[in-house]
Amino acid sequence: MNREHELLTAAIEKANENKSNIKKDPYYPLYHVASPVGLINDPNGWIQWKGTYHLFFQWNPFENSHGAKFWGHVTSTDLVHWKEESPALAPSESYEKDGCYSGSAIAIDDKLYLFYTGNVKNDDQRESYQCIAVSQDGHQFRKLGNVLDVPEGYTAHFRDPKVWKENDVYYMVMGAQTLEEKGCVLLFQSKNLHQWENLGVLADGFGYMWECPDFFSLQGKDVLLFSPQGMEPEGIHYQNTFQSGYFIGEWKEGTNRYTHNHFQEIDHGFDFYAPQTTEDEKGRRILIAWMGMADGFEHLHPTLDYNWIHQLTIPRELSIRDNKLIQQPVEELKQLRGNKLYDRTIKDRWNGEISRTVEWIFKPNDEQEFTLELYNGIQLVYNQREKTLSFYRERLDHKGHEVRTALVEGNVSEVRAYVDRSSIELFINDGELTFTSRIFPSIKNKEMQIHGDGHLTVWNLAKKVGE
Repeated sequence: MNREHELLTAAIEKANENKSNIKKDPYYPLYHVASPVGLINDPNGWIQWKGTYHLFFQWNPFENSHGAKFWGHVTSTDLVHWKEESPALAPSESYEKDGCYSGSAIAIDDKLYLFYTGNVKNDDQRESYQCIAVSQDGHQFRKLGNVLDVPEGYTAHFRDPKVWKENDVYYMVMGAQTLEEKGCVLLFQSKNLHQWENLGVLADGFGYMWECPDFFSLQGKDVLLFSPQGMEPEGIHYQNTFQSGYFIGEWKEGTNRYTHNHFQEIDHGFDFYAPQTTEDEKGRRILIAWMGMADGFEHLHPTLDYNWIHQLTIPRELSIRDNKLIQQPVEELKQLRGNKLYDRTIKDRWNGEISRTVEWIFKPNDEQEFTLELYNGIQLVYNQREKTLSFYRERLDHKGHEVRTALVEGNVSEVRAYVDRSSIELFINDGELTFTSRIFPSIKNKEMQIHGDGHLTVWNLAKKVGE
């Protein structure tokens, strides 16, 4: 416990020391959760408990790289304004010495339990332990140790427990890799959270590892959300280093019988991974993901000059429409709207200036192609004939542009965007498609151009409480 206290204290001090840096960084986000220092990645333990939203995340406070992870912690009462809390977990014990890896939270008997993966690396040998920590106040956590080892037939790439309760039984899905290096999700059940029975493979079929599984019911369907690694690109699909997507199907409770449709990518941008959901007290299924991607460009992020890297997405409410997951910004985000910059009809061509913390909505005329360009280098192009939307951004190595493309069913009726200094989240046709990406435009460039017909509305977004 002394080691835990020492590490948590050191992490807090490191974050406090960096506050002046992030205040000076023009790319540090205004209304997104971001790392106060060092590297942030997967959202963890996402839950509303006793009226407060608790969001934990993978965090390396001492380096801008993927090292031994802590669990950082923020809270909110409205999904808009976030309060930094003391970190919840530090890699202090032998079974987690190389990182308290991703996991989930569950509330039981007025206590908050965190399930996470303890990561151990000794030379080329990896070990994986599924662990529990418990809290009575949601801030101070007591570790209970390992409750599940790697089952036979699987490698130590066995991680990211998501736990929930159905009737009187606890269930847990785990990301796993077989000895043949095939990715899958395993399903476990328990009566007491400490002894777990392996029900077998819930889903498999492609890739070499499936990370960060999430399994939930929505509108009478059972959704498996996960991040497979090792998918080869197929045309415009699967273009990122790693992917995130889902199945929609039907699960027979108490078994591993899960019939589902084909795999669908959940986001079509450059930076979206490890999404996690929770059901809040209003009955909404809300998703948050890591707005990042483990690839060769991390070392070129300009935020490294200010000793931080990466952020999370805005909260998104999920629904199902036409057998697809629909993502919509939570209603509460409208609280951020300040003055309205533009509310005008566009004919053929328009250009103006917008800040880098805005929400805008463009509604093109029916069956009209268009090009939206922001900050001299970021483009969204709709090809009506091919029914494609293509998102372009400048490469961080300045060697041209890179592109991500998605197919559109029907026509584009609306494009909604949240821009926050160094990120953009695009919601097409009321959340039918999304493009999530980090962007690093020139600080001085505020230009927006539209080639096409339609209506544009732009709001400045107000500062967070406390700023």
